Amino acid sequence: MTDSATKPFFRPGKVILLLVLGLLVYVLALLALLPASFVWQQLRPQIQLPPGVSVTQVSGSLWSGAAAGVVSGYPLRLQWQLGWPMNELTAPIDWQLDSARSELQGEVTLAWPGDATVTARGTLVVDEFEALIRQSGGAMIAGAVSVERFQLQWQDNRVVSASGIGQWPGGLVDWPMGASTGQASFPPMQASLKPTNGGLELMIAASDGGGPAAIASVLWTGMLDLQMYRRMLDLAGQPWPDTAQPGDVVFRVRQPLLQGAR
Repeated sequence: MTDSATKPFFRPGKVILLLVLGLLVYVLALLALLPASFVWQQLRPQIQLPPGVSVTQVSGSLWSGAAAGVVSGYPLRLQWQLGWPMNELTAPIDWQLDSARSELQGEVTLAWPGDATVTARGTLVVDEFEALIRQSGGAMIAGAVSVERFQLQWQDNRVVSASGIGQWPGGLVDWPMGASTGQASFPPMQASLKPTNGGLELMIAASDGGGPAAIASVLWTGMLDLQMYRRMLDLAGQPWPDTAQPGDVVFRVRQPLLQGAR
């Protein structure tokens, strides 16, 4: 018998493969470490921001960075951190959005070719946005809303699913009534989210059940469509003709949520 010839470890095919993998890692690392401000400067001419939204500063890298901006007059700061891809088609991004007193955080999962899933949780201090709420003629609630769960899935250039739960422990609520102000103490309330035609629908109800007290639809055009039910007036202790049922709509308004929307 004759000994078989020993094959060299670095064969031409293996050398080429290692070079390709090394080049791929180098390109990905280079892209991830690009200054975020440079990337924003290149993308800015192709991006049309919603009315009332502006970006004032971008720092860090594409891998780990931050952006400061203003939305309807409120300064916000967004931070992000790219994670390692879960497979060759998906990549996670941890994010955190802060205002002066409120905070949301979560994850964005990007999938090829253009799908995305966004999750969020955090706390919204309502009186921080009092000026915006008063301007729109809305009601002011005391304390903070806890966003316990939020998930939105984007696919084929549209929202295919959305869900979320927010809790408010109850307390004092005041609202405009012509030249005066109405005021009442409300029980704990909760809000649930679902997609609707052309936007998202937020249903507000007492935490102990009993059906919707109000439904707010936020449309992608930036408009807000608000419906209030007799049930809300009962919670507020406001008089209303007995002919109306708890599930009857007694008030409806449609107006821009952001400046310049229509």
